[in-house]
Amino acid sequence: MEKNFKRTTVTSALPYANGPVHIGHLAGVYVPADIYVRYLRLKKQEVLFIGGSDEHGVPIT
Repeated sequence: MEKNFKRTTVTSALPYANGPVHIGHLAGVYVPADIYVRYLRLKKQEVLFIGGSDEHGVPIT
């Protein structure tokens, strides 16, 4: 029997990589991503929510 798994990865940039924290960070990056991740989790989907990092997993500075 074959099972189909769907995993979703959502990423968001780190605030210090985009200059001083301002309202645009919340409105444009963190709140929409958080709402989307919570929505998918309510639908019982597997979701990984990662803050910004480079291809090696190191935080962006």
